[in-house]
Amino acid sequence: MPETCALLVLVAWLVCTGCGSPAAEFARQAAALGLDRDVVTGTRFQHVLYRKSGAPTQTLHVYLDGDGMPWIAGRPASDPTPRDVLVLRLLTLDPAPAIYLGRPCYHGAAAPGSCSSRLWTRERYSDEVITSLAATVRRLMAAEGAERVAWFGHSGGGTLAVLLASRFPETASVITIAANLDTAAWAAYVGGQDLSGSLNPASYPPLSRQIQQRHYAGGKDRVVPPALTAQAATHLGATLIVLDAYDHVCCWERLWPTVLRELAAQATPPHANKPMHSRHRQAPTRRSSPSSTTNRPTYR
Repeated sequence: MPETCALLVLVAWLVCTGCGSPAAEFARQAAALGLDRDVVTGTRFQHVLYRKSGAPTQTLHVYLDGDGMPWIAGRPASDPTPRDVLVLRLLTLDPAPAIYLGRPCYHGAAAPGSCSSRLWTRERYSDEVITSLAATVRRLMAAEGAERVAWFGHSGGGTLAVLLASRFPETASVITIAANLDTAAWAAYVGGQDLSGSLNPASYPPLSRQIQQRHYAGGKDRVVPPALTAQAATHLGATLIVLDAYDHVCCWERLWPTVLRELAAQATPPHANKPMHSRHRQAPTRRSSPSSTTNRPTYR
């Protein structure tokens, strides 16, 4: 019996040594995509970056990922790093220089004493998180000589993208996919999610009308159903574009080249955007007629 137990322990150890942490696996896949890794300090937090070069531009493209894995079996995860590299794959399709910006405490950037699970659970969209992300982007813009910034966010990264855009008058565009644009509505939908320490884009004034906004959702998305975000998108000054055949992660890579081409075609010159109050503007809501083409968007 002792020999059997020892053998089981050895097998378990061998299995575990063959499996890296979520942060290590994410880094491995980023390297396989040819992306360079860096670490930059925001406020008191460190942020892991993955970057790619591209055609020269004065607009810094910043990609923000979803919430990853905040919880495991009802307990806060020890490593909330995303298990899916969808956002990295989208970034590699971008012809412009682009940066994947990791959140505080994600991707193994957990300095002793600086991280708490509250930062990826109830305070995942808190002022503390946003302020550190903003400080990092300020440093990056200065280092790159960028005059403008374009935000791209998936899921909870879309939440962060909108919150950051409201703090940057240099914002040229905000593109979100499957985003939690109304965190209160989403928390009520999933049940048991305490986001009491987080900010909610739906409670903010609309973004400047000079900012290009595109908010996409998947008609088959059950993680963030379009019905939860349509009103918030309208409030922010845009319409929610729903692709009926898509879900939370599929099939955004098909759409991405088109999104980027349209964004480049509609690019505006440098400007100083000023936030607008909700009483100043009400965006129209559009809905297209049904189509047999599954990738044809509808507007809600």
